[in-house]
Amino acid sequence: MNITDSIHCSRRTEIRMTAQQIAQVQRTWKLFRDINPQVIGDVFYSKLFTEVPSVKRLFRNPMVSQYKKLTDMLSMIVSRLQEIDAITNDIREMAKRHVHYGVKQEHYVAVGEALLWTLQQGLGADWNAEVQEAWTTCYKLLADTMIEASGY
Repeated sequence: MNITDSIHCSRRTEIRMTAQQIAQVQRTWKLFRDINPQVIGDVFYSKLFTEVPSVKRLFRNPMVSQYKKLTDMLSMIVSRLQEIDAITNDIREMAKRHVHYGVKQEHYVAVGEALLWTLQQGLGADWNAEVQEAWTTCYKLLADTMIEASGY
């Protein structure tokens, strides 16, 4: 499956991760977290800004702080995937903040593609179809929750 074809955010679809998918995401994120957050953020946002240059204007603060926010947010979500319902309200509030920043529904696909691409680059040989499917499902769950909360 092509990474750029695998993200299709679909509102109103109930997405659940299997225990195996959760384990795959948590295992690979643990490997990924050994990479400096500044490197992760730089690779992710460079890919995002290359694919969708217009989103760069949404970031008014120094990117170094954004890199840390990205990795901290992903770490929090990944660590709590078994109890995702417990953090759904936090995810919804984050979505509302993103609307205020100027994020549009169509940005979610580009962000997902950039995230999967970044993970693939960082994980190298540890990236495979099973890991891709797990991360795609995880991102769809997150994105669909945020899109629904945003009221697009």
